[in-house]
Amino acid sequence: MSVVKINVIEVPEGRGGVLEQRFAARAGEVETVDGFESFDLLRPTEGTDRYLVVTRWRDEAAFQAWLSSAAFQRGHASGGPAPSGDGPAAVGSELWGFEVVTSAAARPA
Repeated sequence: MSVVKINVIEVPEGRGGVLEQRFAARAGEVETVDGFESFDLLRPTEGTDRYLVVTRWRDEAAFQAWLSSAAFQRGHASGGPAPSGDGPAAVGSELWGFEVVTSAAARPA
């Protein structure tokens, strides 16, 4: 069964757009990794400063291989000043991990 990794990223007020731009700039890095299944960047809408980066992997080994890959290092290297000015796009993060027990998807009409 798949595993889900959720990176909970604390973003300073007014810096959400910078974080989104940084993710857009590195799009494509993870999509070709063996064992990768899906990625979502979730913007907060209800009074929190935390974005969620939700990835789904074939298994824990695939996720760990991604963490130690050159593609991960490139995607997470400091790229200098933020596209919209100096300063961090995030001030903290926490990684949550889950195994998928059951899931559902929309059925074709």
